[in-house]
Amino acid sequence: MNDSIVNQEAVTLDDCIQHVKVVLDEQIAHIKSKRYDFAPQFKEMTIQLYLVGVMWQFYEKHDSTEIAREKAFSTLCSMMIKDGIKPKRAQKQVDFLKKISKLEDGDDALAIAIGHESSPGDESLAEVFDHYVDEIGVSGSVWRHYDLGKKIILFGGLLAGFAGVWFVTIFLPESSDIFILAFGLLTAFLFVASVSVIGLLIYRIKFKKRKHPDIPPAA
Repeated sequence: MNDSIVNQEAVTLDDCIQHVKVVLDEQIAHIKSKRYDFAPQFKEMTIQLYLVGVMWQFYEKHDSTEIAREKAFSTLCSMMIKDGIKPKRAQKQVDFLKKISKLEDGDDALAIAIGHESSPGDESLAEVFDHYVDEIGVSGSVWRHYDLGKKIILFGGLLAGFAGVWFVTIFLPESSDIFILAFGLLTAFLFVASVSVIGLLIYRIKFKKRKHPDIPPAA
């Protein structure tokens, strides 16, 4: 009897994963033409939350709402593992999704709610992303600038530090090793600090520009 129940649960899990993959393929086809530009992490997280909603809807045919919702998260974890993600990483990601799946007022996150109410053939995933098109904090442009900034800070800081050490070694050869090292670290710090400030200013200017667009003159 127990083996039969376990086998049935395994079949249901596989059916749910198969169902979700079909839904995902349909939804991805819809959003490709939209050419959304979101940060990769945000896009992946939003899709995963949406899939939890779809799985939740699937399991409600068999279980109560709360049990179905919990099974949706565990099934997402199983699907991620089957797709090649390491179990610990998959579980960590699912735990994170659980934390952000509820808003402060107790309502479900938008992606889960829309996924839960989705219907075959609709464009519900695009509906989710449409809500975030004007959110600069999750835009791909900001993410690319941030990623580039990290590389500039890392490699530029190292280069500035070496340049500082080289300068002292060449022009102040009598300096102690501690002074040379300290000067190199100071040079690297000044470079990192200045680049960080410039990056922050660029972000603030772009943020204000997006949030407060120029008002066209009255006709």
